[in-house]
Amino acid sequence: MEVLRTGVIGAGRIGKIHGENIARFIPQSRLEGLADIHLGAEQEAWARGLGARIVSKEPEELLADPAIDAVIICSSTDTHADFIIAAAGAGKQVFCEKPIDLSAAKVRTALEAVKNAGVKLQIGFNRRFDHNFRRIREHTLAGEIGQVQVVKITSRDPAPPSPAYVAASGGIFIDMMIHDFDMARFQAGSEITEVYAAGAVLVDPEIGRAGDIDTAMVTLRFASGAIGVIDNSRKAVYGYDQRVEVFGSRGAALAENDLPNTVKLYTEDAVTGEKPLYFFLERYRQAFVDEMISFTESILHNKSVAVSGEDGLENMYAALAAGKSLKEKRPVLIDEVRV
Repeated sequence: MEVLRTGVIGAGRIGKIHGENIARFIPQSRLEGLADIHLGAEQEAWARGLGARIVSKEPEELLADPAIDAVIICSSTDTHADFIIAAAGAGKQVFCEKPIDLSAAKVRTALEAVKNAGVKLQIGFNRRFDHNFRRIREHTLAGEIGQVQVVKITSRDPAPPSPAYVAASGGIFIDMMIHDFDMARFQAGSEITEVYAAGAVLVDPEIGRAGDIDTAMVTLRFASGAIGVIDNSRKAVYGYDQRVEVFGSRGAALAENDLPNTVKLYTEDAVTGEKPLYFFLERYRQAFVDEMISFTESILHNKSVAVSGEDGLENMYAALAAGKSLKEKRPVLIDEVRV
């Protein structure tokens, strides 16, 4: 196989990102088809313009087409696991956006289907491919930081989602902080064993009425003995705040926010510079390309995927433990939610 022939399920914001990247920036992959149950004329024209051979309202058409090697699942969260199971049954390689499902039991069922089918599954935790965060991990692996002792992650959105979105999202820990649980595991090189969460509604009362919080702080313990801390907010007025620090026995590595430019203006009144890039579409543009290149190469060269279904499950356990901790106001062991 010299070119991976792919089909994308879901033509929303993230589906369009992956479709564009496959068609325009990844020569080892070809966009063969796109399916979305809500497909409209504009989406169809977009997909045809990218060279898609199949454009349909029926995802099953992609799964049934023998010319398609892999599917990219970008549909709503409640359909992810079912599409993984169906794709594995059809012998397709699978890339799926996070989370796999809102239920750990359903996630385990999907992973079992993948294992039984002998196909590969990569989960879309794209931040592992960010140039800054990847460089921190490289410093750690090179021994320059020494033994990892503390991982600190700040992740704050520029504006809150709608209450309707919040109500169906699974909550801040599954929808938002799950990325940070993955980053914490990635940077620590160790599994999370305990989670202690605190949270509040400080941004939008409607989020609270939807049954969620909009501000959260979580402390972590890792199997290695290291500790971690994550803070999330649904609204940072200055833009998309994405920072990571890893501190160890020999030093520390810090990743600051990406900016539109690094110019600082010095005047009598102040020293000023740019705000962070506004949101994830701008901040992680190249990371989305790089994660899809990684997935493509893992299939073409029969290598392990960079972010496995098991990673997705471990991140889900951490999110569930955080929710339990918030509710019960106590530290929660990961083993308590492995049921």
